Amino acid sequence: MLKKYILLFSLLLWMSSPVSAQLVTDPKQVYEVGQSLNLTSPYHTTLTFFYNLEEGNYKPENAAKALDLSDAQTKDGQRLAVKLKQIFEGKGIIVRINEIPNEQNYQDSVSGTSENIYYFDKKKLPGIFLQKTENNWKFSAFSVSQIDELHSETYPYGTAKLLNILPKIGNEEYLGLHLWQLVGLFILLLLIFFSHWLFTLVVDKVMLYLFKRYGYGKVGEDYILPVARVISIYLIVVLLSLFIRVLQLPIEIWSWILVVLRTLKPFLITVIFYKMADVVAAYFAKLATKTESTLDDQLVPLMRKTLKAFVIIVGTMFILRDGLNLDIIPFLTGLSIGGVAIALAAQDTIKNFFGSIMIFIDKPFQVGDWITSGDIDGTVEEVGFRSTRVRTFRNSLMYVPNGKIADAILDNHGLRQYRRFYTTLTITYDTPPALIEEFVKGLREIVLAHPRTRKDAYHVYFNNLSSFSQDIMFYIFFEVPTWGDELTCRHEILIQIVKLANSIGVRFAFPTQTLHMESFPEKKTLIPEYKGGYEAKVHEFVQEELKPKKD
Repeated sequence: MLKKYILLFSLLLWMSSPVSAQLVTDPKQVYEVGQSLNLTSPYHTTLTFFYNLEEGNYKPENAAKALDLSDAQTKDGQRLAVKLKQIFEGKGIIVRINEIPNEQNYQDSVSGTSENIYYFDKKKLPGIFLQKTENNWKFSAFSVSQIDELHSETYPYGTAKLLNILPKIGNEEYLGLHLWQLVGLFILLLLIFFSHWLFTLVVDKVMLYLFKRYGYGKVGEDYILPVARVISIYLIVVLLSLFIRVLQLPIEIWSWILVVLRTLKPFLITVIFYKMADVVAAYFAKLATKTESTLDDQLVPLMRKTLKAFVIIVGTMFILRDGLNLDIIPFLTGLSIGGVAIALAAQDTIKNFFGSIMIFIDKPFQVGDWITSGDIDGTVEEVGFRSTRVRTFRNSLMYVPNGKIADAILDNHGLRQYRRFYTTLTITYDTPPALIEEFVKGLREIVLAHPRTRKDAYHVYFNNLSSFSQDIMFYIFFEVPTWGDELTCRHEILIQIVKLANSIGVRFAFPTQTLHMESFPEKKTLIPEYKGGYEAKVHEFVQEELKPKKD
């Protein structure tokens, strides 16, 4: 940091070396014309005013004659003349002699009034202008009435007093600068060092200590500290803009320094808000973790990008307007006209953008949900500004425009409260009715005993005789959040069904054709023997397999 300030100090010395530079662009003309009191045209009045306030020919009483004091509350024209020159210097206005009209009856045609008025700079000094009074051109009475206010605005917070204090130190020249200017630069650098040290102490030590004490050390280091450092640089720029104009550096150099300082202010403010977008996004990310919806987690990065884009656009406008003094109205007008053409050419993109907004507002699904719509079938992975990424069950990635999703009929399987499981249990035709009845009762006990099945809506019935089997409808619901949990429950239920069938002797049928023959002597028939006692066996299965076991 010390090297930066030394480099800045050297740069100021190098830039300010031409001490002989004047507020006006042609000092020779100032000397030739300004040494006589001539107020016959804007050209001569300007030369008369500035010539009599130059260091080598300081006659403020002559410069005061270029002021219209008819309506002034004070008749101290010399003080007002000096202040007016300091206003020109502080605002960084270069008076270009060759551009000033040398006509006694000059009229300002730009304003549309055709009055005998001449403005030096309508943007920086709209209230300061020359006006023809009788046969002489003078700074108008209105301009004179604005001098004290403009002077306080140009040198705020008491810095105007330094304009009278610093020159008393000495006018000897060293390194191309007056002694009082060198002293002023030294004091300014000390002030910058002290302010930076103080701000660093408050932020790096005190504020960061408080963040760590209350458990937010990472937030302070990752988000608050970067913002605070940019604020520190901004405060240094503010101090420079306030105090460096008191040094009255050569106008050619000071005008460029002023442009740089004016540009740095909105630029640094833009950087501060750009970094603040990360702080805001981190706060909303923390809030998003407290909600059940995973769509909020996708909204936070999009919000951060939107905020940063908005900050850059607005900051650029302020840099162009306040920093570079450019008229942004034509630019905005052209942007609006061009925006219509862009909007017509990018209808699909705009549709997708608003589709993404509707997705975040309506929340028809969230990240991780299984959705189905036409050819779309898969799990949502990410929702962007233009498209939504869906991972299909083939493990491919499908990019679906948000405009299409917003207009489509979506089946969100992830929002199901219950997940249906429907299958048909086929048993052989040789199963006796009594065994079927007990098997169905055992199946119902399996459903009731499972902790994640819906107990108020299930259907287990012997409901069909097919070509090769007797069919039992097994229709139940699982109360689980994900497909993986559903598969786990299916596995558990099916295992219990197989165990029940094996324990009571139920055989599952499959498409076959059986040829039954009469029993041969000394050979048993293929038909199994059913000996009864099914109810006791089912009861035994329920007690052993379905009842919770004591630890």
